[in-house]
Amino acid sequence: MRYTFISVEMITAQQECTVPKEVYHKGPKVKEGMQYGDYVNNQASSAPTPLSSTSDDEEEEEEDEEAGVDSSSTTSSASPMPNSYDALEGGSYPDMLSSSASSPAPDPAPEPDPAPAPAPASSAPQPSKMTKPFGYGYPTLQPGYQNATAPPNSGVPPSSPGYSGFQPYAQQYPGMNQLSSGLGGLSLQSSPQPESLRPINLTQERNILPVTPVWAPVPNLNLDLKKLNCSPDSFRCTLTNIPQTQALLNKAKLPLGLLLHPFRDLTQLPVITSNTIVRCRSCRTYINPFVSFIDQRRWKCNLCYRVNDVPEEFMYNPLTRSYGEPHKRPEVQNSTVEFIASSDYMLRPPQPAVYLFVLDVSHNAVEAGYLTILCQSLLENLDKLPGDSRTRIGFMTFDSTIHFYNLQEGLSQPQMLIVSDIDDVFLPTPDSLLVNLYESKELIKDLLNALPNMFTNTRETHSALGPALQAAFKLMSPTGGRVSVFQTQLPSLGAGLLQSREDPNQRSSTKVVQHLGPATDFYKKLALDCSGQQTAVDLFLLSSQYSDLASLACMSKYSAGCIYYYPSFHYTHNPSQAEKLQKDLKRYLTRKIGFEAVMRIRCTKGLSMHTFHGNFFVRSTDLLSLANINPDAGFAVQLSIEENLTDTSLVCFQTALLYTSSKGERRIRVHTLCLPVVSSLADVYAGVDVQAAICLLANMAVDRSVSSSLSDARDALVNAVVDSLSAYGSMVSNLQHSALIAPSSLKLFPLYVLALLKQKAFRTGTSTRLDDRVYAMCQIKCQPLVHLMKMIHPNLYRIDRLTDEGAIHVNDKVVPQPPLQKLSAEKLTREGAFLMDCGSVFYIWIGKSCDNHFIEDVLGYPNFASIPQKMTHLPELDTLSSERARSFITWLRDNRPLSPILHVVKDESPAKTEFFQHLIEDRTEAAFSYYEFLLHIQHQICK
Repeated sequence: MRYTFISVEMITAQQECTVPKEVYHKGPKVKEGMQYGDYVNNQASSAPTPLSSTSDDEEEEEEDEEAGVDSSSTTSSASPMPNSYDALEGGSYPDMLSSSASSPAPDPAPEPDPAPAPAPASSAPQPSKMTKPFGYGYPTLQPGYQNATAPPNSGVPPSSPGYSGFQPYAQQYPGMNQLSSGLGGLSLQSSPQPESLRPINLTQERNILPVTPVWAPVPNLNLDLKKLNCSPDSFRCTLTNIPQTQALLNKAKLPLGLLLHPFRDLTQLPVITSNTIVRCRSCRTYINPFVSFIDQRRWKCNLCYRVNDVPEEFMYNPLTRSYGEPHKRPEVQNSTVEFIASSDYMLRPPQPAVYLFVLDVSHNAVEAGYLTILCQSLLENLDKLPGDSRTRIGFMTFDSTIHFYNLQEGLSQPQMLIVSDIDDVFLPTPDSLLVNLYESKELIKDLLNALPNMFTNTRETHSALGPALQAAFKLMSPTGGRVSVFQTQLPSLGAGLLQSREDPNQRSSTKVVQHLGPATDFYKKLALDCSGQQTAVDLFLLSSQYSDLASLACMSKYSAGCIYYYPSFHYTHNPSQAEKLQKDLKRYLTRKIGFEAVMRIRCTKGLSMHTFHGNFFVRSTDLLSLANINPDAGFAVQLSIEENLTDTSLVCFQTALLYTSSKGERRIRVHTLCLPVVSSLADVYAGVDVQAAICLLANMAVDRSVSSSLSDARDALVNAVVDSLSAYGSMVSNLQHSALIAPSSLKLFPLYVLALLKQKAFRTGTSTRLDDRVYAMCQIKCQPLVHLMKMIHPNLYRIDRLTDEGAIHVNDKVVPQPPLQKLSAEKLTREGAFLMDCGSVFYIWIGKSCDNHFIEDVLGYPNFASIPQKMTHLPELDTLSSERARSFITWLRDNRPLSPILHVVKDESPAKTEFFQHLIEDRTEAAFSYYEFLLHIQHQICK
């Protein structure tokens, strides 16, 4: 075993020309992290202790008891120090709930979990209980996640305390059922039928799509609770009216699940620094707007109903500077808050921000030209990387060998160190490969300036991605952090090598689509090891050929990383992809990041969680381990009703995300959602959040596709519509058997399911590359609702007649708001121009007879014939039409995790094929039109 090191300047023409300097004996191996078998075989007792800042919540509670601390609160110094791992969430929650709900007497300290829960062996984290087959037993189906824009009066937490909710010191409440008169859960049966229950004949209703965006339904709560409730942008449920029993949920044939966007960017977030973080002594729920105060000294938990003491410090309100009004504290005024936690929440000092870039420099990668874009983006954003004075950074490159870079302060230039033995990878100089960003900034800049040209003439075609990742794991294990991997081809050497599994002749198959799952468990094992050492792996796949994303994606999926995919990437041949990479990198490098995070979700006694979706590792039944958390990540959890909710009129859900900020603070972000409980089937249907439901079903269908088959997943999606509309029809009397009737709340359900069936992830009969299909599935599993819905059902607007009527004002700019058009060619006119927003892609379709004034004022060309075939930008022209169009498109682009590519498509050009594939209401060779789909659903119901 040997490695060679030379200065970067010495590597110019040929990467192979390494100049031997000294031969080193390989030092001791870096200790591996969590072992794959420890998870897959559920051998919890043999799993190594994860490197983290946290201890189990149960252990934390025992420590509190021993120290004589009142465990209804977590006492801390006010210093902004980080938080703890399982300490984020209280303890063995189901066991806690078995204690008396109303007795204030202290319980014995709970037993700690014996070990972190093992990871499942399948491609997605599995429920703790066996779930019913997908497509029928919806209450036990797997969930999806999402998020959506909040409507006016959607219950966004107020920016200033305006609490006027339930009476602060009422009589003692034996249970939340006695709060019904004051808190909501207003029955729909005693009031006129709401609009959401209005029956609609789908086969006769031609214009089913509203002209304005579909907002999240507002829960049927009283006004005070509506004001205090969590924003649907952060926390959303598929049913805003929770059925009282599992039997009622089964009867409705609707999925029940939560959809989370817990770390999204917020403009207003109450941040609380306090010596006391008040939590329920029993279930460890954080105090929130939906608890009840029995008197000035006691409060009742809204999840397990236990009575807790109010700590002395909590009696003082820092906002009003008054004493004796705990119900006016900011924690009880806002359903989304963030606590700065104390050293009680740590096992080790908070980790610094650590970033490692692992770069493919094979011939394929150099030819694609991504290195220039990456290095330039890093140079421009180096000072904007989230972190503090402790921030560390490192670089590795690889082809058939692995190249490390010594950037230690004091060197005159960067040094390259080459390890050629990829079968037994080691770190040549472990202490100098990750360096302080600010102490070594000049050397880092020198390396970034040199990298794009260092491998220009390489003839190396192999890719040793697996060994490079093994080395990255060893390098990052002592601290944790983020690994950014850039890969351009199929790994061909060493551990984790892959063979091509795609048969182009099978792309258009109407039945069998193979190889949606990984070919090897190497990348999953590595991801689990990384997760155990608080390291997340983000994958950037830039390939013009099959790269087996189904296998490679595992390293991001199980380490809480991200996946970015750029098919047919080339610096010069595909400039729109190059520009997209540049814009995505700016967001990626500068967005907020949380390290060594965990997230726990709690719910009211009687409800239970059993299946999760997203990129994470399941640490225990309700605890997700997230080595990294970012603002663009969404999650979901499926719920079931274990015990009847007859004794309460409200249920609550709370998610708590514990993380280390890039500045080294340990923080806890808490979201709490309150929903009414209903006892009638009509009320259940009235509260359906159809977008949440469709995103949940999309997640379930991805799992079904991988675990069973694509055809089974498609059948299950159709069955979801058939079952729910059939159940509704059986509830409503005097319905025509020849009509397909749906409540207004479900009127878009068949349309959205048809859109899902025509989406890349699930479509058949159309040539779809395997990597493209798998990436679409990855996107479904990790995008918040607001972005996922545009991917499932794009928005179409006519833009050649934009006016200021109904426009909104954003940052001193007037943004037009054209009405939505249904996705059908019948809405297109050759005299018009239309914009289709597909989330990650914008299409502007120009009709053949479009007005020349619009073409000249917006596109900058005199007429239709002069528009180029490949146009990806709108010029900045000094015209009103140009200003309106650009303003509207810029507004649509804002706040997206991925920068959309813009394609101008001329009528009758070959490029229009992709555009027309998104017109989901129209018939294709392999799929129904919307009307035909409705007839098919009706036929299935009438069988």
